[in-house]
Amino acid sequence: MMSETLQHLSKAFADEVIETHSQHGDDTAIVKPQRLTDIVRFLRDDPKLSLEMLVDLTGVDYLGKKEPRFEVVYHFYSLSLNHRLRLKVGVEDEDPRVPSVVALYKSALWMEREAYDLYGIIFEGHPDLRRILLYPEFEGHPLRKDYEMEHRQPRIPPRAGRRHL
Repeated sequence: MMSETLQHLSKAFADEVIETHSQHGDDTAIVKPQRLTDIVRFLRDDPKLSLEMLVDLTGVDYLGKKEPRFEVVYHFYSLSLNHRLRLKVGVEDEDPRVPSVVALYKSALWMEREAYDLYGIIFEGHPDLRRILLYPEFEGHPLRKDYEMEHRQPRIPPRAGRRHL
């Protein structure tokens, strides 16, 4: 049986919701990326949902296991209604792009940068999409399943004024 949250979302975005499930009180919706920002705005602003907090955002690499290869996973929480929702969006391998949700949730600013840095997923419209954990010259994205663990990274010169041990 589908939860009220998932029913409400599915009714509002019938053409964009690909699949839903609710296991052990864990509501999950898989949606198409084309209207992602409209869906996320609805989740936040609709009084029946009021998902005011973006708790987490991450990437997943399903290399060789399913298509599309990547997923961006959003975890939302409603402080006022005390419920959660997981939203998943498939992202193609050849051009991994999805709209940014920073304009809707400021907490996505660093989360999207992390997913970009580690998976190479581009968040279109992000105000400052650059590496956050690795140095700018780092080659590749280390959480991709096809990342070569033995890959030698370019050496970078020390910054002026920095003490060396």
